[in-house]
Amino acid sequence: MHRLTAFRAVAVLGSFSRAAIKIGRTQPAVSQAIKSLEEEFNEPLFLRLGRNAKLTPAGEILNSHVEDAFDSLAQARARLQAARELKHGTLMIATSDTSACYLLPPVLTAFRRMYPGIEVTISNRVSAVAAEQVAAREADIGLVTLPISNPLVKEEPLVRREDVAICAALHPLSHQKHAKLKDLVQYPLLLLDSCSNTRAFIDRLLAQTRQPPRVSMELGSIEVIKRLVELDFGISIVPRIAVAEELKRGTLCAMSVLRKDQCRMLGVVTRKKGEPSSAAAAFAKMLREWVGTREML
Repeated sequence: MHRLTAFRAVAVLGSFSRAAIKIGRTQPAVSQAIKSLEEEFNEPLFLRLGRNAKLTPAGEILNSHVEDAFDSLAQARARLQAARELKHGTLMIATSDTSACYLLPPVLTAFRRMYPGIEVTISNRVSAVAAEQVAAREADIGLVTLPISNPLVKEEPLVRREDVAICAALHPLSHQKHAKLKDLVQYPLLLLDSCSNTRAFIDRLLAQTRQPPRVSMELGSIEVIKRLVELDFGISIVPRIAVAEELKRGTLCAMSVLRKDQCRMLGVVTRKKGEPSSAAAAFAKMLREWVGTREML
């Protein structure tokens, strides 16, 4: 690059001395750069005419390509600067159903408003798979339930996520703000299917009651579970954030069943090696700001 910079300056200014002043180098250094290029291409690149210099036919050929190269580099710098300023680029987020549906929408809305040039894509996967995608560079950032057993990613805890028991407005438990796990197993349970992390977590909790739970339905969607619980087909355990609207409307009732230290932690994962992209770093910052001072979601 130093040699090509010198060559370009001489070609534009027609003088070794003026080129040296322009690029902030000594004239002997510029002369040596040109000599080195001429030896490499085995062609004279300039005609020395006293204090002036004129491109030879070989120099003209090289100059056309050098101009193209510098134009391309200028475009690259502009694109890199735009990426730094988040004017253009992409962001792939890997996350679970629950976070994608109930947590991300307000954050994504704010992110798109602030960085309209960033194309956001969401990969909807369970937490372990989301972390694998981040580790494999298939996603820039993951929003997952911690902890994650993946040595290739680093974890940043954000906030605790509370799971609550829910029931219909006229259910016998509807007047309670708190419930014990042993009380829940007396009723039909509508739970997520066994492939989800949330189901595995709930199964571990219910196992503590030493009573076999009455799992009447296994479903693949929290939205379906909420509708059936509203119709009083049974009760369920879901993240509190997933039923915020129903609690406001009074169509569902929620009961705390866990101590704070039993609640799962929601966090961000990024690749352990290297720095996250500018878009990923900006999105993580926005997540932190959205969580703010909340102790629990």
